[in-house]
Amino acid sequence: MTAPGPGSEPIPVTRAVDHGTAKLLPDIDRRRAWLLTVDGAPQSYVDLDDPAYLEFEYARRLGHVLDCAADAGQPLDVLHLGGGALTLPRYVAVTRPGSRQDVVDADRGLLDLVAEHLPLPPGARIGVHAADAREWLAAAPDDSADVLVADVFGGSRVPAHLTTRGYAREAARVLRAGGIYAANLADSAPFAFLRSQLATVGEVFTHLALVAEPAVLRGRRFGNAVLVASRAELDVAELARRSARDTFPARVEHGEALRRFVGDAHAVDDARARPSPEPPGGTFSVG
Repeated sequence: MTAPGPGSEPIPVTRAVDHGTAKLLPDIDRRRAWLLTVDGAPQSYVDLDDPAYLEFEYARRLGHVLDCAADAGQPLDVLHLGGGALTLPRYVAVTRPGSRQDVVDADRGLLDLVAEHLPLPPGARIGVHAADAREWLAAAPDDSADVLVADVFGGSRVPAHLTTRGYAREAARVLRAGGIYAANLADSAPFAFLRSQLATVGEVFTHLALVAEPAVLRGRRFGNAVLVASRAELDVAELARRSARDTFPARVEHGEALRRFVGDAHAVDDARARPSPEPPGGTFSVG
């Protein structure tokens, strides 16, 4: 079965996958758009008629990072750790035709569900792999990606083994010179997890930036923040412009302000690694 065609009414799909219960819920406002949830937590939103449309705030911010990674339309080699409904791979495929992309997700059942119901854009060069993200990364070739996007959540938490300096070193090894690492993270004040991640990634990458809604950065609520890193200078000015004029405006912290935010936080090794904090009840749930 594939996504409904013209004239057919979309119906919700529920299936037990490897790591929970997945649901595909049609959007009544967009004819071929779908929300993917796992155990009630939103994972992805895809509009099959407009793959460049990004609904979730964090996805839009990752999209801005991808837009700033090279000249408009230039193909990229992108490695995505975490698949969901393949929202960002679809975005890259239509905004940068000819891009080569690999998507790694540990939940084979979820990947099968998405492949069955949500077809990829025509001509998309996207390889999909059911594997542990860190194991795949360790086996990936040196200097093989222009951008590495990490959006891996076990339930609503980033797994511990994807938070360490060893993991960050593998990410840097796989990226080409000037390549960009972008990670979707979630935390709230006093930001112990987020600060430790900046400290960890900062041991490996020279240049860092953090993109988040001002209310999250001020500690007013739990929320997502996109960590951006590279061994080359980041186009922070353009990223800040895109983020500020977005439908959901965000701020880009970098330089001295970001160093003050990190403060005395320490990098994380494998022995001390912990998953990201549990979101407050109901933060990301869908009824």
